[in-house]
Amino acid sequence: MTNKTLMKEDLRYIFHPCSQMKDHETLPLIPIKKANGSYIEDYDGNRYLDCISSWWVNLFGHSNAYINAAVRAQLEELEHVIFAGFTHKPAIDLSRRLVALTPEPLQKVFFADNGSSAIEIALKMSFQYFKNRGESRPLFVSLENSYHGETMGALAVSDTGLYKDIYRDILITTVQAASPALVSEDEAIESMRTLLQHHQGKVASVVIEPLVQCAGSMQMYNAGYITRLRDLCDTFGVFLIADEVAVGFGRTGSMFAIEQAGVSPDFLCLSKGITGGYMPLSVVLFSNDIYNAFYCDYSEGKSFLDSHSYTGNTLACATANAVLDIFENENVIEANREKIAFMARETIKFKALSNVLEVRQRGMICAIELHGYDANERIGLHVFQEALKQGVYIRPLGGVIYFMPPYCFSEAELRHMIDVTYDIVADLTTR
Repeated sequence: MTNKTLMKEDLRYIFHPCSQMKDHETLPLIPIKKANGSYIEDYDGNRYLDCISSWWVNLFGHSNAYINAAVRAQLEELEHVIFAGFTHKPAIDLSRRLVALTPEPLQKVFFADNGSSAIEIALKMSFQYFKNRGESRPLFVSLENSYHGETMGALAVSDTGLYKDIYRDILITTVQAASPALVSEDEAIESMRTLLQHHQGKVASVVIEPLVQCAGSMQMYNAGYITRLRDLCDTFGVFLIADEVAVGFGRTGSMFAIEQAGVSPDFLCLSKGITGGYMPLSVVLFSNDIYNAFYCDYSEGKSFLDSHSYTGNTLACATANAVLDIFENENVIEANREKIAFMARETIKFKALSNVLEVRQRGMICAIELHGYDANERIGLHVFQEALKQGVYIRPLGGVIYFMPPYCFSEAELRHMIDVTYDIVADLTTR
């Protein structure tokens, strides 16, 4: 098999996500045969440094020996079982460990299989909590420039027009407050306060992406906003949902981004890195108080009805437990601090380039924002193609180039990622 043969077969049958398929008349689609460590490899033997963790999911490298062994061992015992009326040890172990890792009073876990579903669960549960108490609170508040997924509820609380605008007529009503990534912290808090006052008694929850609005061009803000937002939510009696689907599990420099604010959300949504890039899995953590709002006799009709066929998948839970083992045994958060500092030092040089507006970083996430280019130039696509020629796989968000590498990257690999990208961006200034 060759790249060309497989690409032709793919285009005959498959509609790819976040893609304009017409592009592939001229833009090669790359069939990947295998992967190991920091690299993915195609059918022609070309290797690419995976600088975005295969869409932010891979934490410890491809084909990690420890995770592989955990998956094999679980496969020999139980691959999956219905999670209604049954349970299994991998799910119990994972739940116990997540509760221990996350801030109080998060004490209960609800399973799903992807990040958007986790957001849907948190939204539905926060709405029904009040409904079970006789209150109707039909509104949700999110931040401008936010992204929470592409199922209908998750899309409704998002504010990225590229994904949302075409569906506005059929989405639930939501309200967006100013983002602290785009305005000052004081302005953002005042915007939120104004909305909660205006809609007092009608808002079920506020949902945020702590510290980094990832799909929103990797815009970033400080933890102080979250601390103050927690106080606002308490004042107005609304829930705070922390969407850590992308930023959880060490991405921002701490195990969970919310830790840096010193507060606890009412709902914590986790996915992506939870299985190290191996299996679809997501969880929502919440308090016993919320759990008790649904605890009733069947006839009362207050149960929470949300089900997915692969809820609590045994292989996925075993994989997630292996990921937590690595965090515990290899002191990952501490080890990443050196890599975070290295990335910060090595990307300083971008700031001197005339076509670079800003370099920003939170932990293991670093973004270089270009300016001076028209959207129709598709400058990000140019950077992507040039980097790929040199064995570096990045996927810019428009004019924002970002790095979100797996934690297994060596210093040499980090330097190669940065230097290749720098040379491409610097060369653009001479065009």
